[in-house]
Amino acid sequence: MRKITGLMVYYYFICERKLWYFTNEINMEQNSELVAIGTALEEGSYTRENKNILIDNTINIDFIKKGAVLHEVKKTKAIEEAGIWQVKYYMYYLENKGVKNVTAKIDFPLLRETKEIILEQEDKKILENVIKNIEDINKRDKPPKPIEQKICKKCAYYDLCYVC
Repeated sequence: MRKITGLMVYYYFICERKLWYFTNEINMEQNSELVAIGTALEEGSYTRENKNILIDNTINIDFIKKGAVLHEVKKTKAIEEAGIWQVKYYMYYLENKGVKNVTAKIDFPLLRETKEIILEQEDKKILENVIKNIEDINKRDKPPKPIEQKICKKCAYYDLCYVC
């Protein structure tokens, strides 16, 4: 089984079908204008920070400030829950590697807002189930059914799910 990345956790909370495509190396995001905008926002924000800290080739933290404060940059709050769980997974992962007292924030530069993220004991149990579910989704022969939500129309995988 391949390593569980933060992006996989993020996709899990958005759409299991998108996660399946991603874990099976079907990537549509390189053609997405919205993904390009998000990437440009991340690259153009917080320019003084050392960014994209890759740990164990598994988690990619947007940047870390003094005192082990992880920061994840998001364009909007449209799928905020997925971003929260992605950051909680980073905290969980680092804690399992022996890093103590990690705190985290999600930054929304366009909204000029920051959200503090706390990893609770109950969150760790949820993440253990999420990891198991991600592994199970990855083992499937076919992708899960489309979810048909409002966010689908903006998804890079939309054509693959609904047009093909």
